[in-house]
Amino acid sequence: MKKISILGSTGSIGTQTLEIVRNNGDIQVTALAAGNNIALLEKQIREFRPAIAAVWKEERAAELKDRVRDMEVKVLSGMDGLLAVAAEPESEILVTAIVGMIGILPTIEAIRAGKDIALANKETLVTAGHIIMPMAEEHHVSILPVDSEHSAVFQSLQGGQEKALHKILLTASGGPFRGKKKEELADVRVEDALKHPNWSMGKKITIDSSTMVNKGLEVIEAKWLFGVSVDQIQVVVQPQSIIHSMVEYQDGAVIAQLGTPDMKLPIQYALYYPERRYLPGDRLDFGALSGITFEKPDMETFYGLKLAYEAGRAGGTLPTVFNAANERAVAMFLEGKIRYLQIPEIIGACMEAHRNIQAPGIEEILKTEQETYEFIKNRW
Repeated sequence: MKKISILGSTGSIGTQTLEIVRNNGDIQVTALAAGNNIALLEKQIREFRPAIAAVWKEERAAELKDRVRDMEVKVLSGMDGLLAVAAEPESEILVTAIVGMIGILPTIEAIRAGKDIALANKETLVTAGHIIMPMAEEHHVSILPVDSEHSAVFQSLQGGQEKALHKILLTASGGPFRGKKKEELADVRVEDALKHPNWSMGKKITIDSSTMVNKGLEVIEAKWLFGVSVDQIQVVVQPQSIIHSMVEYQDGAVIAQLGTPDMKLPIQYALYYPERRYLPGDRLDFGALSGITFEKPDMETFYGLKLAYEAGRAGGTLPTVFNAANERAVAMFLEGKIRYLQIPEIIGACMEAHRNIQAPGIEEILKTEQETYEFIKNRW
């Protein structure tokens, strides 16, 4: 019986992880953490019976505690709650499916406790990859990618030829505005940006996909996951979302991972690695597939991607600025406080104003995040 804990159990990745648990029957959930959806979290607690449950806000945790007072579950709140879930003694794998830099400290706690990490929280490596990856190696812990694209790269490297890797080809759907020019995006509404053509995801990541900032975050994350420079990572637009990513070896051979757009595949692969299990769902029908097409990304219209490459090359605290500025700008757009095209504008302004710190510690990373938020608050 495999034992897991989940950070972000009520979100898209978290609920799909629990679906895999439900379908397989040989995984025990030892701890769950969620944001504010305590109604769903209560249902999850009653079904999966974890030892620990955590909610971010103390008053919501008190409400949850009252709702599950008939259950043998310890209910916690805040960062202490996340850390307790991350280090729950019985679990072997921590699924990090929460959004934002809030995932850094629990990931570190889990690594120190010897847990493998099924990583769906890209901000952890984007901002602190230089800390996380050496720590994982020191504690003999595996970082197993859950993002569809990074899982595809990971799967394509299973031949054991990592040293022969020449380039990563990171695919992107292009989002709902593929082919549009900047002037056509001036009046984009929130509901337009949330209409992803292929994937069903949370609001923040869907907006990030539409701006291609999400792909930029994935470029920086891939740098740390696979030990390459950002210039060895090429973004390729593949609108059908059939090829999830590829690797090119030194001899010119390209290995790709293909499949239908289904996040349960990379989640299940991470949970059972290196075993492959049956997964219910649609299969590729090559007879019915009309074609797979490729395009270069438009880095002038979607220049958030260009800014990500700049941040990834510079390193230090600049990726933290890139991530934090985007996080706040997306929230402002969703709240109707800024226009769509102001998202990359805000990111660029924050990066330009920042004084980069190389090899930052956790305190410097978190301080940079707050300084970026303050800069935006004072200017917009």
